[in-house]
Amino acid sequence: MNEIVLMSDPRVAAIPVADCGEPLVDVRLEVSLAMDSRKADPVGAFAYLREGVLTRVLQAQQQLPAGLRLLFVEGYRPPALQSHYFERYADELRAGNPDFSPTQVREAASRYVSPPEIAPHSAGAAVDLTLVSADGRELDMGTRVNASPEESDGACYTDAPTIGPEARANRRVLGDALAAAGLVNYPTEWWHWSFGDRYWALATGADTALYGPRWLPAD
Repeated sequence: MNEIVLMSDPRVAAIPVADCGEPLVDVRLEVSLAMDSRKADPVGAFAYLREGVLTRVLQAQQQLPAGLRLLFVEGYRPPALQSHYFERYADELRAGNPDFSPTQVREAASRYVSPPEIAPHSAGAAVDLTLVSADGRELDMGTRVNASPEESDGACYTDAPTIGPEARANRRVLGDALAAAGLVNYPTEWWHWSFGDRYWALATGADTALYGPRWLPAD
């Protein structure tokens, strides 16, 4: 996809899901990955991914230059939390843009938070991450992880022309490793990568998505 296709695009929702039944696995058991706590929740849901997604994230880490590691920020997001995030951001957009139609609000919101019914995070198919040095220092990526388009003046877009050369080079290192492992980027968020979800299917030409909405098993 050369154009920026938003999560709200009908072509994304039109992709059928044939869930392969792969389990959600706890990323914290993989000691080779650096873990961040900024999105930690009481039950640790943030630290889960589908097994196949985690395998590819680990493959991507092996592709990084010496001295760099992936910093895992967030994976699985329960459907109810995804809905909360989407509606909260949509409310902010409505307040700031009273002339927006419902369709415009939905499209604008989906630049930053996926509509709940197709959200890759709620399928355990998406991961938010960045790069750190060997001593744990986050590299310059042009914005913080999870910076909104408004906060960053559009610099959160993966190919934003306004970021500096160091940040651009770091985004390229991150992107090359993850793309080589089969993940696809959501181009409005440099940190967001996914595999097996509807957006991935549209981007790669797959007939169906491998992963649909998932719920953590009760203890």
